[in-house]
This record gives sequence, structure tokens and C-alpha cells, in this order.
Amino acid sequence: MRVFLTGATGFIGSHIIPELLDAGHEVLGLTRSDAGARQLEAAGVDVHRGDLERPDTLASGAAAADAVIHCAFDHNFETFFDNTKKDERNIAAIGAELEGTQKPILITSGIGIGTPLNGGLATEDILNPRHANPRIATELAGTALIARRIDVRTIRLPQVHDKVKAGLITPLIAEARRAGAVAYLGERECRWAAAHVSDVAKLYVLALEKGEPGARYHASVEEGVSARAIAEAIGRGTGLPVRSISAEEVELYLGWMAPFAGLDMIGASTWTRERLGWNPTGADLLSDLAAIDYSMTAAD
Repeated sequence: MRVFLTGATGFIGSHIIPELLDAGHEVLGLTRSDAGARQLEAAGVDVHRGDLERPDTLASGAAAADAVIHCAFDHNFETFFDNTKKDERNIAAIGAELEGTQKPILITSGIGIGTPLNGGLATEDILNPRHANPRIATELAGTALIARRIDVRTIRLPQVHDKVKAGLITPLIAEARRAGAVAYLGERECRWAAAHVSDVAKLYVLALEKGEPGARYHASVEEGVSARAIAEAIGRGTGLPVRSISAEEVELYLGWMAPFAGLDMIGASTWTRERLGWNPTGADLLSDLAAIDYSMTAAD
């Protein structure tokens, strides 16, 4: 299968590429830069020029492939709402190209979108169209395509990590350095689901090869790691003090990340594992946080 991969030069996309190639697929990778093109060519990937600001370039990539894995997203959280709308437009553009074909598209969302209305463990069967997280726009865009009989499969991501990056935890480290302490909200238990990037990459390929139209798959390996344990791991790595803070102090210590402080983002993947035969083997989050080179995170 020839697979058009957006986000091909990114953290997750660059790990999906070898999994696709090892499974015998061809890859057409999206990039907007010469450096990205060189990276893709070195990885054995065909290059498709374009970017997220031009939906037509994503549509033309879809036209040149047998399937689409869309994992690109603008991670500038200062414009998070606008970025979700941009993702919505890009999914719609790809969908318009796929309509009337049997080509599948895998879209990427967040584990929290599957959280029940009264809170608790996120599961694959739940989709709350009024979810407060603006990332719901991605799944609503996918739902619109499903209504047009397009084969949409959704991958919901937790905190994806290795020994270099760790989802929202990487910018959390930067905020801790700015504030002079690693903080967590002590007034309630907050946990974040997590998965090693190698396991996440394998899941995308399994969902491509074995997935079902309209299905949602959870990439969570650990259902929830406590915010306190995460903060303590960062504290050991950076040498910064660890502080339990109140809701009134959250913005002071966490800056733009304040809205995430009180979120209990836990998620199960039992159904996903059973349906796809997904067997994660990567390191756990706290092990990777213990192994991260914190001098490099300071340089970032």
C-alpha cells in the first residue's frame, strides 16, 4: 500500500515511517522544507511538498496514495483553538479527495476526548460532541466524513514519550525552569495516560492494516501516571524543588499550561488491544523521565 503520511518529519511520524516500510508499504511523506525533504529521502520515503496552511496540498497527497495517516498538527498552544480549526479544514480537504473511494484515513486526536461526562477512564466507545477540549474539532471533522461513507479511523493519543520528548511534559519542564520549581496541583488527584512512541507507531500501522471504518483506537499503555510522580521525576532530573500548589498558584507556576494542571487525562486501551492484537513493549513514562538528558531540555 502507498501511504500518504502527514507529520512525516515529526516526533511520531518519523517513528511511523520505519514501521510502515518494515511492513512492506511505500510512504509518501509531507514536508514544507528542503531539510525535511532530505530527512525523508534519507529514510527511504518519497517526498510530497506542502504544509498545513494549504489544505489543497494535503488533498493532492491523498490523491497520490492508497491510504492516509494524518498525524500532523500545529503544536503552538498559544493558538490552540485556531490550530484545531486548521486541522478540521485539512481533514475536510483530504476527505473531499477520498470520497467515493475505499481509501482509509487515520486521523489523530487526544485520549481525553473519550472521557465520560461525569469523568473517569476514557474509553474508545465514548465521543462527547460538546467536549470542552477544542481538539474535539478533529473528531467532529472525522464524524462528518464518516457520514459521507469515508473510511475514517481515529487514533487517540496520550502523553507520547521516549528518552528525548514526552508530550506535554516537555513544555512542562520548560515552565518549571522558568518558575524555579516543578509544580503539581495538590488539591486533587490528576493523572495522565502515557505510551512509548515506538508502541504508538506500531498502533498506527495495525489500525491501517486491521482497523475498521469508523473505529476509535486508544494508544494508552499506562492508563494514568500521577502528576505528583511526574513532577518528582522532573525534580530529580533537573534538581529543581517540587511543590504542591493550590489552584490560585497554577498560572504563576505553569504559565500557559495552567489549563492542563487540573485535568485527569486517564484512558483505557483494552478494546484496542483486543481488536488489533496490539502488544506494547516500550519503556514506561517514569523510566524515560529518569533517562532524559535534562541538559538538552534546557538547551531547547
